Amino acid sequence: MTIPPPRSPGDPATWRPATQAVRGGLERGPHGETSEAIFLNSGFTYDSAEIAEGRFTGDAPGHVYSRYSNPNLSMFETRMALLEGSEAARATGSGMAAVTASLLALLRAGDHVVAARALFGSCRWVIEHFLPRFGVESTLVDGADPRAWEMAVRKNSRAFFLETPANPTLAIVDIPAIAKIARAAGAKLIVDNVFATPIFQKPLLLGADIVVYSATKHIDGQGRVLGGVICGSQQFIDGDLKDICRHTGPALSPFSAWILAKGLETLDLRVRRQSETAALLADLLADAPGIARVFYPGRTDHPGHAIARAQMSGFSNLIAFRMKGGKAAAFAFLNALGIVDISNNLGDSRSLATHPATTTHRNMSPGARAEIGVSEDLIRLSVGLEDPADLAADMNAALGVAGG
Repeated sequence: MTIPPPRSPGDPATWRPATQAVRGGLERGPHGETSEAIFLNSGFTYDSAEIAEGRFTGDAPGHVYSRYSNPNLSMFETRMALLEGSEAARATGSGMAAVTASLLALLRAGDHVVAARALFGSCRWVIEHFLPRFGVESTLVDGADPRAWEMAVRKNSRAFFLETPANPTLAIVDIPAIAKIARAAGAKLIVDNVFATPIFQKPLLLGADIVVYSATKHIDGQGRVLGGVICGSQQFIDGDLKDICRHTGPALSPFSAWILAKGLETLDLRVRRQSETAALLADLLADAPGIARVFYPGRTDHPGHAIARAQMSGFSNLIAFRMKGGKAAAFAFLNALGIVDISNNLGDSRSLATHPATTTHRNMSPGARAEIGVSEDLIRLSVGLEDPADLAADMNAALGVAGG
């Protein structure tokens, strides 16, 4: 009997995102398992001392230690790189590990960072308080104003950092415009793409150099594990970033990598459904008498709507809105929710709502919060996979209790 050659799936780079998210980077073991196996091991063995030497020098393929690499991490990283359209990717133990490692890989004492003011609270802390310990200065600017970015550039500017849509106000930054300024300054642009996901926005195609994610959010999508990932050029991933991750240890566990790879299989379906529901709820909230303002990039009244339409193919499942009754009304609304949970996480299959001024952005000064629009009356809503009609009923009921 003639044994046919192994089946060839073709070039994964030519697949569409939904296919890449399901099959990208898949490595089957000798048993031909349909789902990826889990490699819950810390170390690896070698058939000879020569092979061990070759793996450590990089001349022989294979893994040496799960803090450096692991089959599950490699599958997740390959799948993310395909989905993002990057040459390579590096997984980390959390989203903040991805942000911090990316910045540290680019910066040295005496360098300067330009960043948008509207950032997640921990990102602001890293830029304003952590990096200065090592002689790195920073300037925060209005992310929506390209002229402000230009004015902030110094001779020693080496990195630009932004979120778009930003957490929690969904402020929009023009990625191509800021990428052009960064290139002219000789700086690398890092984009935190968590709210948009790789399904709705491809920062690398828009001119960014590096993209970071908290994989804890939409990539997992079910509130199970922590994780982060950095996407960029092969040179960046295999350069200083590799050494930083290898020696400082922000490692993702094999089990978490397996969970995140499984999460990617349904990412396209989930975020599209969630965003459709978010658009409906944004309109519902905008018409409610107790709501002072709704922030959703898909609405024409959002100040960044035109830019969002130009650089995004969808508008995310996140909504921010301000209550007319201030903090008291915001708390009353949150406490009256029956289906939506109060939680500072986002991107989950369950709908979650939080009060940023007292949770995710609590450690920022009142002035800094006011500067980016994180007011006492602001609520951030992450829309899940529940039936839209049930969520709408929950919103209406909570608005009734809160006086809206």
